[in-house]
Amino acid sequence: MLGTQGKDVKSAARELVDSLPDDATWDDLMYRVYVRQAIDAGRQDAAEGRLVDVAEVRRRFGLPG
Repeated sequence: MLGTQGKDVKSAARELVDSLPDDATWDDLMYRVYVRQAIDAGRQDAAEGRLVDVAEVRRRFGLPG
């Protein structure tokens, strides 16, 4: 969900919790919340044009092209 806010977050959280196995731990839940937030943030960045080309990243970090 791009730009998840308000009750959309609640709905997404319910879906996330419902998708966990019955023996899930708090760490399992927190990991999935973290991954979901990271994906949403990345998608939002991409939608707003905040991207860096792979070649530029390699150049900045001194990695081979």
